[in-house]
Amino acid sequence: MSKSSRANVLSSPKAEEDRWRVESDLRTMLDAEEIEKDPKRLAAVQKLAKEKMMTMAGIATEGADD
Repeated sequence: MSKSSRANVLSSPKAEEDRWRVESDLRTMLDAEEIEKDPKRLAAVQKLAKEKMMTMAGIATEGADD
């Protein structure tokens, strides 16, 4: 068994989770760059973000006058 094979077998679940998280974060950042380059996609994302913010604002102020 090669050294790298042993390292993979001996890697902890935490190390695997950390690696998965880093790879996921990288994909997210690459996706964000692609969206920022596409005006139509960016506008759609911004529109949805505004809708979500309005929904959250409604939830945050619910019952605040009581």
